[in-house]
Amino acid sequence: MRIELQKRPVPSKLFAVLSPFIALGLTLVAGAILFMALGKNPFDALYSFFIEPLTEVWSLHELTIKAAPLILIAVGLSVCYRSNNWNIGAEGQFIMGGIVGSLVPILMPDFQNWLTLPLMLVLGMAGGAAWGVIPAFLKTRFNTNEILVSLMLVYTAQLFLDWLARGVLRDPNGNNFPGSIRLTEAARLPEIMPSAGSAHYGILLAVIAAFAAWFMLRYTLNGFEVRVLGANPRAGRFAGFSQSRMVYFAFLLSGGLAGLAGICEVSGAIGQLRETISPGYGFTAIIVAFLGRLNPLGAIAAGFMLALTYLGGEAAQMTLGISDKVGRVFQGLLLFFVLGCDTLIHYQVRLVWRKAIAAVGGQA
Repeated sequence: MRIELQKRPVPSKLFAVLSPFIALGLTLVAGAILFMALGKNPFDALYSFFIEPLTEVWSLHELTIKAAPLILIAVGLSVCYRSNNWNIGAEGQFIMGGIVGSLVPILMPDFQNWLTLPLMLVLGMAGGAAWGVIPAFLKTRFNTNEILVSLMLVYTAQLFLDWLARGVLRDPNGNNFPGSIRLTEAARLPEIMPSAGSAHYGILLAVIAAFAAWFMLRYTLNGFEVRVLGANPRAGRFAGFSQSRMVYFAFLLSGGLAGLAGICEVSGAIGQLRETISPGYGFTAIIVAFLGRLNPLGAIAAGFMLALTYLGGEAAQMTLGISDKVGRVFQGLLLFFVLGCDTLIHYQVRLVWRKAIAAVGGQA
């Protein structure tokens, strides 16, 4: 006996819509089983994980801070994946955006005016886009695998950031601790409600980017090109669309938005360039993109959902005494169930018995 996946003639539209909710429900069930295995009350654990972080105003601000980079990155990845290009290196583009964008206030601390922050944001996007164009160039020029190249560039960016924070960009008055000088007020993203919490305007940039990408996909020729080449590259070529141009567009857009998320994190949440500026936003945003059905607007809701797993992991660590890595387990389970549901929507599982296989072989 062997198991085969047979493509369904017509996938269910209803289950395509319900798929993220089914995946979320299965994740909660699997999480409850996980907490029981750890010797914790599953109801108390799930409350600490998903409800408790929403009961305080300051934690809602923290949720917004963590959701902003996830949404920004996921919007770019949604467009990239819909074009059938697979950028797995958004984490590296996030880091390079944070590095390049923060060079202005670090190297020119006296440059403090209304141009400082906009220039940082533009340079952050440029840094992420430049890092993203490397796998695009190698794919179009040498037919390399963009998944491997973009992933390997993540570790290059991480080591480069560590070298900068501990070396040439380290604060000389920082008592030998890694990290740059603190950014001045002119280089910081303003807080939305300083009296209530530290949420900054990065979330506004994320929502604007999501609506702009949605509009581009739905109403522009470029968006039509993304959808056609992603669904049927051969039909796209017959229509006169350039596959190479689409590769560059997808990686420039996704890398640019990841870079914007990186500089927003440095200038908003952190306030300086450190040896580590991301808890893994670039990888988590992949889950956000798929949970949002590769729809930029869906990425907004999915971004808040995945941001909650970061806060929930921290809350569960304090209240239940478990590892904060449980949050990563929830993220992995969610991705597993999302992809599993999508597979079963488009394919049906068939059991092929040996006798049937032998009969077919004999007829051949």
